[in-house]
Amino acid sequence: MRKTIVALVLLFASSSFAQTQAPTSEGREAMKKLNFLVGRWKGEGWVQFGPGQRQMVNAIESVQPRLGGEVLLIEGLGKTKTEGNQPEVTGHDAIAFLYYDAKAKIFKFQAHRAGGLAVDCEAKVTDRSFEWGFQDEHAGTLRFTMKLTDKGEWFEVGEMSRDGKTWHKFFEMTLQRLK
Repeated sequence: MRKTIVALVLLFASSSFAQTQAPTSEGREAMKKLNFLVGRWKGEGWVQFGPGQRQMVNAIESVQPRLGGEVLLIEGLGKTKTEGNQPEVTGHDAIAFLYYDAKAKIFKFQAHRAGGLAVDCEAKVTDRSFEWGFQDEHAGTLRFTMKLTDKGEWFEVGEMSRDGKTWHKFFEMTLQRLK
């Protein structure tokens, strides 16, 4: 009798777990819009935190599908160029999860950066681009727009606005897909 009860509990628990973890075809289908991102990317860009403070950056992005194609794992590493023979300094070390929330009918972007910053926001997705953003207590509204160019390059800009109308670019990068 005891073995039967244990077997029934295990059967019920495993079927409940399978139901909650089952991939949705709606999510997989929506994520196909972002297939152009999958791969390893490398290139250069710049970031500027104030007047006359522009720094050149070497960047690498890795984008991999996970969970049967329902989630993209994005890993980014940006190293700031320094003067002379000094080693580059890591200025950006982050991971993000980009996925379609079938219940809310929106794309979501969850990013985590070294140093403790985490962002959970909506992403706007088109056939060859996506945009995400958030509120920063010091800078105002920040938004990032990534587009795939006609040359097949990853082109991204970061902008900030204090009033939601006037935008100032503080970041730009162009990456090429690695073979």
